[in-house]
Amino acid sequence: MVIYGLNTCAVCQRALKTLQADGRKVSFRDIRSEPLSEIELAELIAEFGDRLVDRKSNDYRSLNVWLKNSEADAQIAAQPKAMVRPIISDKGDFYLGWNDTVQKSLNLK
Repeated sequence: MVIYGLNTCAVCQRALKTLQADGRKVSFRDIRSEPLSEIELAELIAEFGDRLVDRKSNDYRSLNVWLKNSEADAQIAAQPKAMVRPIISDKGDFYLGWNDTVQKSLNLK
């Protein structure tokens, strides 16, 4: 299982700790220090589409007008922090965010 997020993101850290406490083997990937490859980003966009971009974030709001009107891949490539976090990859399945639905889908104890 891999969590894609930011080391400074409280929600990402909460997800990591909860999954580890549940006995899951989890690796964490900070998308700033190890950006997503074009293939990884394309896979996530195919899975989530525009929902991958957090339009409420300050990082999204700081994008210029051209980027705001661009596709999600260009927005995230320009500003990785504009991505909704965390993204959890588990056995070929992807989960976006950390809410009750995601936690139930992961069958947490």
